[in-house]
Amino acid sequence: MKTNQISLVKESFSLVAKIPAETVGSLFYNRLFEIAPELKPMFRNADIPEQSRKLVSMLSYIISKLDKPDTILDDVAKLSQRHVKYGVEDYHYEKVGEALLWTLEQGLGKNWTEETKEAWIACYTLLSGAMKEMSQEVNA
Repeated sequence: MKTNQISLVKESFSLVAKIPAETVGSLFYNRLFEIAPELKPMFRNADIPEQSRKLVSMLSYIISKLDKPDTILDDVAKLSQRHVKYGVEDYHYEKVGEALLWTLEQGLGKNWTEETKEAWIACYTLLSGAMKEMSQEVNA
């Protein structure tokens, strides 16, 4: 990721972080289940408000470390391992990314620009790529 993209992700997420996590999560999970209903059973026992807080917390943590990606690689590896145990497959990341971008667009409104979108795509591509790579190692 380019330095200006990291700044855009951090700045835009600081606006999203002002929205209650349950609201952000509700938007995200409703959209995810709308575009990928096959993923809903993975969350059948999940407390969605609690899951929403975890989602926003993890995003916040990872975004705070974007300018030092080597500091989060271990965390990304652990997260990937958990996702493999839940049955997450590589193609799921595309749907999650789509739901995340849509959620950010809703939350940011007029602050969602093409440049911000491109920065988030770069961020998500980097992180999901690392998670897929780690999951392949787990499955090897």
